[in-house]
Amino acid sequence: MKLGIPYGKDLVEININEDNLGEIIHPNTVTLGDEKRVLFEAMENPIGTMSFDQFVDSAKDILFIVNDGTRPTPTAKILNIIYDKIKDKDIKFIIATGVHRAPTQEEYEFIFGDKYALLKDRIYVHDSRKDEEMVHIGTSKNGTEMYVNRMGVDADSIVIIGSVEPHYFAGYTGGRKSFLPGIASYKTIEQNHKYALRPESKALALEGNPVHEDMIDALKTIREKRIFSIQSVLDKDRKIYAVTAGEINDSFYAAIDKANEVFVVKVKEKADIVVSVAPYPMDVDLYQSQKALDNGKLALKDGGILILIAKCRTGIGEDTFYNLLCSEDTPECVLDTIDREYKLGYHKAGKMAEIFTWSQVWGVTDLEDPVLERIFIKPYHSIQKAIDEAIRIKGPEAKVLFLMDGSITVPMIEDK
Repeated sequence: MKLGIPYGKDLVEININEDNLGEIIHPNTVTLGDEKRVLFEAMENPIGTMSFDQFVDSAKDILFIVNDGTRPTPTAKILNIIYDKIKDKDIKFIIATGVHRAPTQEEYEFIFGDKYALLKDRIYVHDSRKDEEMVHIGTSKNGTEMYVNRMGVDADSIVIIGSVEPHYFAGYTGGRKSFLPGIASYKTIEQNHKYALRPESKALALEGNPVHEDMIDALKTIREKRIFSIQSVLDKDRKIYAVTAGEINDSFYAAIDKANEVFVVKVKEKADIVVSVAPYPMDVDLYQSQKALDNGKLALKDGGILILIAKCRTGIGEDTFYNLLCSEDTPECVLDTIDREYKLGYHKAGKMAEIFTWSQVWGVTDLEDPVLERIFIKPYHSIQKAIDEAIRIKGPEAKVLFLMDGSITVPMIEDK
């Protein structure tokens, strides 16, 4: 049978024998309402705070914290809907890059849509390495020294525009993540992300997750700040399914059940081969595309083959994880190095190396072959060829599971 596989903005058609086809996993289908109505209702009936209109009318100045281009957050749609309410106010925007690079022109236009030309003179990009722009806001109970961008501290009022999806070590994206790591200093993010290596730090986990706990502690230090949060949950086609608004933590927690309805998908059984797709825009680089590996492993049999499909449009991304993987002869040696020392990015190498110890990992990307070969990933440039070769190796009865939105879909094996 024929099957379309997302690759960048394209759909690549492949053929697979029906005897080898296991499950095709998409985010769950949900019933959508009118996007504008869903957004307006959330903003007019916020959780734990005044309405958005009241918030805007009483603000002296407003800083909007928005996600960068590696997230599917519908910032442009939300700005289109609220623009008339904010256009005459003293507003600024900061892109919560964390440790990511500044956006490309294409990404600016993805984030802000047709409002970019109107707003570009009021848009700032967070740079976690500029210590002079950071302010100390306290110490978390885990001992993380928390520094965040001065703009977030100096603003009279803040509006956060985010989206909530499962995250492979923070539990979920969204809400508190706009501050830490969104506008935090490099050193703060480094301290926080070290906890990503703990077993409690995994998708869907919040209670006892030290990464999440740090994020919550960061917000406690600015609890008196005027903050209005707009959190969206998207469906599988990136349309707005749900919106929660109001107090930052309450609106975040309220969105989790909706996110689970979309992104937590039941799987009948683990497969010999898992094809996990990092779709646009989460295929921006190898650093971001790794999330599809971490979710894909949940549906893979021990000793199986995990095939990453990710264009990696801008290359490797933050390269600390890559340099560590390149520097060791085996995945086990990578894990030993991380046990001895930690640098920001090592959590990414650690998560990947753990998978390499019990499975084969192949990659269909735009990267040159040696780039992947150096880090224990077998390179391919044809999805069809990779799948055919995997079936040849695993045998004629091998089952292939396709995780079509691997970056944010969490497969859960059904109880027998």
